[in-house]
Amino acid sequence: MNYDEAKMKFVSTWGSLGTLWGINKAMAQIQALLFISTKPLSMEDVMEDLKISRGNTSMNLRQLMDWGIVTKEIIPGERKEYFTTEKNVQELARIIAKERSRREIQPVIKVLKEVSSITDDGTEKTRELIKQTKALHDLTETADDMIHKMATQKQNWITKSVLKFMK
Repeated sequence: MNYDEAKMKFVSTWGSLGTLWGINKAMAQIQALLFISTKPLSMEDVMEDLKISRGNTSMNLRQLMDWGIVTKEIIPGERKEYFTTEKNVQELARIIAKERSRREIQPVIKVLKEVSSITDDGTEKTRELIKQTKALHDLTETADDMIHKMATQKQNWITKSVLKFMK
């Protein structure tokens, strides 16, 4: 397998995995392309390499910037906008975990707290709803606390343990 084949295989695979961490395939492919690039890429570079439209590229770059994964890079003398991504894998994992917590887990915690705090009218079904949603709330909140602790630490023992386990 040559460089171009390996590059496209990586970008394609990363694109498929992107849905597991909460982004669409094109977003993940753009991030993958930037991740392995030795220099910042312009929107046109991304469009050409991935064979995607300007609108798709623009929208997904903007969303990746909203996630805090991609940043604009200013190149003196260039009028085009250039983009780069976080290259440190651990930092990237922390950013993604923090953002997923904010976008997905925290809203669920809020709903579970609200639902589990309804007035107990004494019926079995109400008690069961309160009991189960409270248990789910507590579990979700604990998981979010763990994610938050991992996301706010610079390579702590949890990160090291997870990375060792994954090797």
